[in-house]
Amino acid sequence: MKLVYLDYAATTPVAPEVAEVMAQHLTLDGNFANPASRSHRFGWQAEEAVESARITLAKLIGANNREIVWTSGATESNNLALKGVMENFDSGHIITSSIEHKAVLDTCAHLQTAKGGGFDVTYLVPNKDGLITAEQVQKVLRDDTRLVSLMLVNNEIGNVTDIKAIAAVLANHPALLHCDAAQGTGKVAIDVNELGVDLLSLCGHKMYGPKGIGALYVRKAPHIKVQQQIHGGGHERGMRSGTLATHQIVGIAKAAELVMANLDADIQHAAQLRDQLWHGLEALGGVRRNTHLTYCSPNHLNVSFAGVVGEILLASLAQLAVSSGSACNSASVAPSFVLTALGLPDDLAHAGIRFSVGRYSTAEDVEFALSEISRVLQALR
Repeated sequence: MKLVYLDYAATTPVAPEVAEVMAQHLTLDGNFANPASRSHRFGWQAEEAVESARITLAKLIGANNREIVWTSGATESNNLALKGVMENFDSGHIITSSIEHKAVLDTCAHLQTAKGGGFDVTYLVPNKDGLITAEQVQKVLRDDTRLVSLMLVNNEIGNVTDIKAIAAVLANHPALLHCDAAQGTGKVAIDVNELGVDLLSLCGHKMYGPKGIGALYVRKAPHIKVQQQIHGGGHERGMRSGTLATHQIVGIAKAAELVMANLDADIQHAAQLRDQLWHGLEALGGVRRNTHLTYCSPNHLNVSFAGVVGEILLASLAQLAVSSGSACNSASVAPSFVLTALGLPDDLAHAGIRFSVGRYSTAEDVEFALSEISRVLQALR
């Protein structure tokens, strides 16, 4: 049975070049040692590999290598950013949106009930175009706003937030700006100085690197303090303790190298396939595009199909790897909270499907997907 993978937003396959370099850092005849072992050459070599990788990842986002903190992924990075900043205060206000990843939403919910009364959180609702704007941030900004946390690329619909404009709103305000860029890395160009962010989360497995590794960019400035959430050794400049996974770190660095070398070509390739898919779906009729036409990543396409039950549609597309929303919420039978926030009725929110293409997708994959969707829709309708 032919299977086609169109769920690159959930995870990407590890690039062969990445797998090769990771294998060189696992076994006795490779660079396997603990990077924190300072008493022998094995440890020195592992530390050198880790620090070289730190420089590479910093280059990917226009940062300094001293501003990169290794984590286990974007979920931990988001937790470290939000909790780590807010624990410096006894009270205060956070601005985020109702369509953030659960790693931000659940962390904000936790902070609302934190010991001592919790923090106030404002959840911005996307406008009719599915976007969060700088004007919305400006309207709810308070004197005691400590942190603004908004994602660069939405994980379900692929819409891009104008982080640079939001940074401009905060230019003369002490609130810090955090950006979850997990879905943006490898799909759009990222420069932390151009964006104007103070903290930025990313991970390896969304950009053809390994799962279980990510980083938090923390701008090096006296007023930016992040309290560690994992204690035990004071690694990563006191922000994140734990033995570093050398093989995963060199893996994310190799993935970053490939992104820097291929970003323009990857963007063009993905956009062509995404547009090919949309034009084919649009021709079927009864299809609503939930992804913005212009302010979107080149890889994402979220659509809702009228006249079908979402769960039955998804189950009927057994030869396609697609998703009904975020992979983190796939166990839920409730309609996508992101599509609901866009104002879609429950039937269209339930019938929303996220397609996401990537580096290894082909035009033939898209044509096969269109033929399968057409066949299934005809049968269900």
